[in-house]
Amino acid sequence: MAKLYKSGEDYLETILILHLRNNYVRAVDVAHEMEVSKPSVSRAMGILRDGGFIQIGDDGNIALTETGSEVAERIYERHRVLTQWLVDIGVAPKLAAEDACKIEHDISAESFTCLKAHLRREHPNIQLDNE
Repeated sequence: MAKLYKSGEDYLETILILHLRNNYVRAVDVAHEMEVSKPSVSRAMGILRDGGFIQIGDDGNIALTETGSEVAERIYERHRVLTQWLVDIGVAPKLAAEDACKIEHDISAESFTCLKAHLRREHPNIQLDNE
């Protein structure tokens, strides 16, 4: 399995979000959502395909593999929880989402688990993941 960098994680997260929204994902949709060029997406999709994170159908539909899905769901969960936490402490929602995107790649599993536990104690009705 190829090493996955932050940009690869961002692409996988975007593919997951687009799939949840539209039930299909094309390279042009990824380019539009991430505000990057089509050649950049094409290169990234090749790397992710070669790394075993995605499959690209004959119709151009991009699908996450089991491994790709695991990574995407982990990153997306971190994004949602971190965004919620930042909003809860007073950060404007747009900035909270931008900052969460930066933090989601670098926070340790232990720190993230502790943050979720803290949020559950402070906000018992909050849904933090696929609970």
